[in-house]
Amino acid sequence: MKGITRRYHAAVWDEPLIMEQGASGRRGTVPPGPIEGAGPGDPLPAGMRRATPPALPEAAEPDVLRHYLRLSQQTMGMVGISLFGTCTMKYNPRVNELLAARDQVAEVHPHQDDSTIQGLLEIVHRFDLMLRELSGMGRFVFQAGGGAAAAYMHATVTRAYHESRGELAQRRDVITTAQAHPCNPATAAAAGFNVITLPVERDGYPSLDALRAVVSDRTASLMINNPDDMGIYNPHIKQWVDIVHEAGGLCFYDHANFNGVMGRVRAAELGFDACMFMLHKTFGVPKGGGGPAVGAYGCTPELERFLPGPLVVQTDSGYERRENPGGVGRVREFLGNLPQVVKAYSWLLAMGADGIREAADISVLANNYMESRLLAIPGITKSFDHLTLRRLEMTRFSLGEYTEQTGVTAVDVQNRMTDFGVDAFWLSHEPWIVPEPFTPEAGEGWSMEDIDYWIDVLAHVMEEGRGDPAMVKSAPHNQVVAQIDGSSLDDPSRWATTWRAYQRKNADRTNASAR
Repeated sequence: MKGITRRYHAAVWDEPLIMEQGASGRRGTVPPGPIEGAGPGDPLPAGMRRATPPALPEAAEPDVLRHYLRLSQQTMGMVGISLFGTCTMKYNPRVNELLAARDQVAEVHPHQDDSTIQGLLEIVHRFDLMLRELSGMGRFVFQAGGGAAAAYMHATVTRAYHESRGELAQRRDVITTAQAHPCNPATAAAAGFNVITLPVERDGYPSLDALRAVVSDRTASLMINNPDDMGIYNPHIKQWVDIVHEAGGLCFYDHANFNGVMGRVRAAELGFDACMFMLHKTFGVPKGGGGPAVGAYGCTPELERFLPGPLVVQTDSGYERRENPGGVGRVREFLGNLPQVVKAYSWLLAMGADGIREAADISVLANNYMESRLLAIPGITKSFDHLTLRRLEMTRFSLGEYTEQTGVTAVDVQNRMTDFGVDAFWLSHEPWIVPEPFTPEAGEGWSMEDIDYWIDVLAHVMEEGRGDPAMVKSAPHNQVVAQIDGSSLDDPSRWATTWRAYQRKNADRTNASAR
């Protein structure tokens, strides 16, 4: 262990909500009055006036600025080290943010005539061509608001494909695996399919025999990611695809873990009918809160007629949007989140073909360096530790032995690590195949010093848990908030995601107490 070389304590402000601030008459800006000589009468028609003023705080601009600066100081953001795992938390280049903020992107109205947004449509078209090169697919669309939405798009395309062949009533089964991302079985079920989940076997993935046992003339699609979140790549994946195709099913490649195989694997060359890329993970685009995400969905020419429109088409006179009459309909409005497409296009241009291959290599190298150091820490084991094969962009580790020895859980360690300016590691969004799991991922963006510091913090916290488990179990201590009481997280009567909901539910609780 190289030792903790950085001291950290979060900024802590006793900051009220913006809705609780301000005072009557305070203004951030004062709109101009009616234009002199514009004519008699009220400049705003009565039909456009509110019956009552909006329930918004009245605050001066400096007050608002200070409020949001304080909030920003209370989050780690780029201050913390985030080897988050499965989410490829890459650096988001500032130049791409500037490009997306330009009027030609930020101020575009989706109903503008195509002739007025030729540059933006050209970017969409060119980025589509780039993703075709990376995947071998025939066309990409960017409507989906994230990976789950792209998986759902595939489920609806699957439904439309089999319906067009008169087989939808028969083909009701979607096959996935226990270590596939949960959006695959969830979206298949939401689209009306039965889900068959294959368990993980000794090699870290289900066997070919297990697949053959469930494939039949009822099979609609295979939905799978490879490599999985344990960093294991299924070397028999082409045989999987062949088996499903022989039965008449489609195959969908969830490329959420594309980071370690960029420029190395092309979905079409493995026989897949469709795939998905996450722009907000692999392609240097921000993610968070479900808003900025884009799930780029690509398919073979055979499935192109089922894609949701509008599609961007290049013509002799430029670029235009065309509806797709046989498509499955919108999964999101218009062309999707185009500012994020602009950022991803810029990132891919900057990286180039050589750059993305180098990034994949660095990602795999960094992960295996982390693995060698982490496994030297007493109490850490890795998933399927009998396997000698190298893991790719991430490895699923376990604190199961450590928890048995100390009573300190992965969640406890996670909370304590944040006291050192480190973002908590990813646990697992699948069933806990591995006890007390954690899944770090360095990607290509973190320096050796950052990776070493992250590992040193983990080692320090684990040693601390052996000598003073109460310190770890009661963490965090240097953060904005203390450990949160999770006893009401499953109580809908306590949830309040808006100020109005908080006021209503708080009033309900106050009234109930008074009674």
